[in-house]
Amino acid sequence: MDKTTEYRRRLEDIRGRIAAAARRGGRDPEAVTLLAVSKTFPAGAVRALAEAGQRAFAESYAQEAEAKQADLADLALDWHFIGPLQSNKAGRVAAAFPWVHSVDRAKIGRALERHRAGQPPLNVCLQVNVSGEASKSGCAPEEARELAVLLRDDCPHLRLRGLMAIPAPGAGPEDSRPAFRRLAGLLAELREAVPGPPWDTLSMGMSGDFEVAVEEGATHVRVGSALFGERAYPGNAD
Repeated sequence: MDKTTEYRRRLEDIRGRIAAAARRGGRDPEAVTLLAVSKTFPAGAVRALAEAGQRAFAESYAQEAEAKQADLADLALDWHFIGPLQSNKAGRVAAAFPWVHSVDRAKIGRALERHRAGQPPLNVCLQVNVSGEASKSGCAPEEARELAVLLRDDCPHLRLRGLMAIPAPGAGPEDSRPAFRRLAGLLAELREAVPGPPWDTLSMGMSGDFEVAVEEGATHVRVGSALFGERAYPGNAD
């Protein structure tokens, strides 16, 4: 079986599972965007999955993503940055991506704002550390309102869309449900407390728990290994 055929089979399976989870949650399956997490996989793998029908891809490393984007410039793909972001990489990310899911502090927001000037607004999500893990990126839930106000009021070249989280790993998919529910609840609170942004995005759920995330309201799920196969080393966003 060639790569495109195999990827098409996997893609149809994931999309079917997303649709079923959306229906269980009383939601429209079309309201959920599948992000194929292509970090560490070569441009050829991205091309094969694109040929199978996937258009939205997510990367975690700016330099790696830039090389793939150059190799795949002939394809109309939607690129999302989902990895931890340092301010010295903000310029590269702001130039290369229409979406950044991992804004977790004011310094990063201001750096992206500075480098996005003169371009269309950059869609951003606040990354929230809903599990309180010291090793995880993300602002604390109680800090999200202040950061949201700053991005709304001081960063006109950023378009605040919603929240992203990577819950602590558990023994099974259900272990992520409380964290997903907390993130959805926080989004509802911010929609009332910080009017202005569309607040239409919940980026949560990965290969092992995306169905639970969809049931709890995810609008974007980040799936890598279930589409591409296992990575050579464990990643932090899929």
